[in-house]
Amino acid sequence: MFCIFSFQNILVAETSNENRQIMVITINSVINPISAEFIQKSIARANDKNFEALVIELDTPGGLDASMRTIVKEIINSRVPVIVYVSPSGSRAASAGVFITLAAHIAAMSPGTNIGAAHPVGIGDKMDKTMAEKATNDAVAYIKSIAEQRGRNAKWAEAAVRKSISSTEIEALNQNVIDIISKDLNTLLNDINGKKVKTISGEKILRTKDGVIFRQEAGLRHKILNLISDPNVAYILMLLGFYGLFFELTNPGAIFPGVLGGICLILAFYSFQTLPVNYAGLLLIVLAIIFFLLEIKIVSHGVLTIGGIISMLIGSIMLFESPAPFMKLSLAIILPSVIVTTIFFTVIVGLSYKAQKRKPVTGAEGLKGSVGIAETDITKNSGMVLVHGEIWSAYSDEPIAKGERVIVEFVSGLKLKVRKQGG
Repeated sequence: MFCIFSFQNILVAETSNENRQIMVITINSVINPISAEFIQKSIARANDKNFEALVIELDTPGGLDASMRTIVKEIINSRVPVIVYVSPSGSRAASAGVFITLAAHIAAMSPGTNIGAAHPVGIGDKMDKTMAEKATNDAVAYIKSIAEQRGRNAKWAEAAVRKSISSTEIEALNQNVIDIISKDLNTLLNDINGKKVKTISGEKILRTKDGVIFRQEAGLRHKILNLISDPNVAYILMLLGFYGLFFELTNPGAIFPGVLGGICLILAFYSFQTLPVNYAGLLLIVLAIIFFLLEIKIVSHGVLTIGGIISMLIGSIMLFESPAPFMKLSLAIILPSVIVTTIFFTVIVGLSYKAQKRKPVTGAEGLKGSVGIAETDITKNSGMVLVHGEIWSAYSDEPIAKGERVIVEFVSGLKLKVRKQGG
């Protein structure tokens, strides 16, 4: 009986251990609609599968206000405890990351990390002083309510928004901003084991020690969308889209440039929905491309080219309007792009256009203006000339004697109309 009882206890323990699964996801990018969707789906899955807890390993410079609020609502309304872990060492939870960390049921940090400077970024035009004050007050009220709900330091949270203060992990722990400091994930799960947290469905005691870790990776779709939501990538996609459509319009039937250009433009416009786009900057870039195209057909002695360069440079700098550096274009991307675009339109496209307009040098069209020698007497009805080493039938409005030099005026089928050279 003793053996059977022990065997049953082992089965119960193993079954219990299998049920105590902890989902772990990693967010090491800007908080945007893509990362918000990934977190949202992960929380939903953790709730559906009744996981013991969900750990979000966080490293973010901040992000968009709307995306941050979506994540906070999902965390607050989760039946499964959500642990936000600012990790690994060297990571940060800045701006929108502060709100997300404070909203967690358990807020943890690794050694060598920091938290603070809570300024979520909104999409839209620049705010005047009144609007900026309203936005700040709204963010303060929101972060204080989150901190008070979780029993954390509401005064620090307000200062993080109003004064952009930032704290190390030790300062954050001493100031009751976070709950624990852990050197790694396994240590964290051991440290929080037995802690009581309050979820939307009531109080729950965490049993995370020796739990089964299940890492939920972002899918290919999320990775691609997150990549193109980068301002620098969106900018390059927009330029490639313009190039592709231009090639297709100037060379109808090429197909591939048009298809590639259309795809790039659609992806760029999708990215613009997730970024603080300044449409005045976008119009300046379009205007610059128009100037470059006009320079090819109009002799402006470089005025249109200079105007295009200035317009594109200013437009690129203005394109994404945000106080956050991670939402702006890098000069290392802008300058090469402006130079390449200028060369592309003024040199390559210019030479192509001139080549199309150049007088043909082969075939029937290439014979116009060519000099030849009359092989026979030439009249209005008949005659023979030698042009480019070939003998052609010819006629002329004036009599031309054999041996005289002639110039081809017109080609009609296989017959040339000629005149005397110098006539």
